[in-house]
Amino acid sequence: MGKITVIGLGPGSLLDMTPRARQAIESAEVVAGYTTYIKLIESLLGGKEIIGTGMMQEIDRCRMAVEMAMSGKNTVVVSSGDSGVYGMAGLVLELLLQQPEAERPEFDVIAGISAVNAAAAVLGAPLMHDFAVISLSNLLTSWELIKKRVEMAAAGDFVIALYNPKSHKRVQNIEEVREIALRYRKPSTPVGIVTGASRDAETKVISTLQDFTKEEINMFSLVIIGNSRTYVREGYMITPRGYENKEEGL
Repeated sequence: MGKITVIGLGPGSLLDMTPRARQAIESAEVVAGYTTYIKLIESLLGGKEIIGTGMMQEIDRCRMAVEMAMSGKNTVVVSSGDSGVYGMAGLVLELLLQQPEAERPEFDVIAGISAVNAAAAVLGAPLMHDFAVISLSNLLTSWELIKKRVEMAAAGDFVIALYNPKSHKRVQNIEEVREIALRYRKPSTPVGIVTGASRDAETKVISTLQDFTKEEINMFSLVIIGNSRTYVREGYMITPRGYENKEEGL
């Protein structure tokens, strides 16, 4: 029996991939992933069998990977960021658990640096207190439910990190999120936008809740909306943890 490992590649740069993830890819016989992510690791794929599919073909891709592992091959399924954060870990595990227990290959998950962590590092320290991570993609989740989650997070004064904030077809969702957040937060609340975190074309913008949707935002962007105490100083976005309550001057 083979083995199937689900790997988080990190946000994009090979330098941000963990040694454990790299070792698993190098030792694999089969590598499965979205074609865009496969291209990020081309230098590690020599002599391996590749299962590369496009967007919206996740089920087929993961099913083929499970079949490869069940046939006895050491197989890895790659996701960007962390495979357990909007990645393939859940789908692979669900498909695997449908198989008879005696026929299941060994299963493992290797964590990766999520885009929210990479973006936060670029911005400074915006996630130093409680935060919520919400995807604005309504392909698999209803928009009404997403809006409810945004409202609950805004009402609870969580820092809010937004994945999949805007696409060519989905341009209004981010505007609705802004309107919801403005019911609970000041227009001057800092909002950070990082596009292509840790990749060659990385960009960073710090705006406000009032104006952030005027900036360039796309599917490679990660948007972080500050809470009531988040502030900006010298180009850094900071959410205090509360240490100032213990020592004056912070």
